[in-house]
Formats: sequence, structure tokens, C-alpha cells
Amino acid sequence: MKPETAAKKLGVLLEATPEEFRSAPVTRDEYNALQADPPEWLQTLRREGPHPRPVVAAKLGISNSGLARGGITEPLTTAEIKALLAAPPEWLVRERATQAEVRAEKLRVADRDRGRAAMREAESGGRGR
Repeated sequence: MKPETAAKKLGVLLEATPEEFRSAPVTRDEYNALQADPPEWLQTLRREGPHPRPVVAAKLGISNSGLARGGITEPLTTAEIKALLAAPPEWLVRERATQAEVRAEKLRVADRDRGRAAMREAESGGRGR
């Protein structure tokens, strides 16, 4: 796979990886080895960053769009993320509330759909359609 794809799957910023990682395709076996026994550089990147947007968003508990609305366009380190969480700016508080509402709505819809499926199952007498 391309180094870009491997970096994305590993949850690290490609630009922060060693040159030898960026310069050659990564085989499935190499990728599996990186997952199973990450080298020091990969452990450090995962622990300290800089982190790619999806990882930053997940660590902040918001969406990628929320990052953009908050003006975060560059990768952040773990220390920068912790500082934002320790003293959250107004935009982060708002985005975290929005994300909580989205999660609650997803749960509500999933519960509703399970209930509807159970009703259909009961109405059909347990027979498959």
C-alpha cells in the first residue's frame, strides 16, 4: 500500500514519519508487523504527535468539521490537545456539546429502529419474509 494509506491506517501524520517509511510502499506483512510490534518512532508519534486531523478530532471529542469551525487547520501534538482540554475555548465547548447531541440522536434512532424491527418480527409471527 502507499505510505499515505499506511500512515492513515496507523493513525499517524505521514510528514512526521521517517523518510524510509515515506519513500517506499508498505507491504501487508510490513503493516501487520508495525501494528503488532510498533517501532520506537511509531510509538512516539502515537504518544506525542503531531497527530492527523481525525486523531485530533477524536482526542478532543469533536468532529473533523468541528475542528475546521474552530479554526484548527494544522496537526496538533498531544501537549497542545491536553492544553485545549484543560482550558477549553468557547468553540471547543460548543463543538463537544454538538457532538454529544449527535451521539444521543444516533442512539435514539438506533433504539427506534430496533423497536420497529422487533414489532415487524412480532407481527410476522417470527417467520422470515
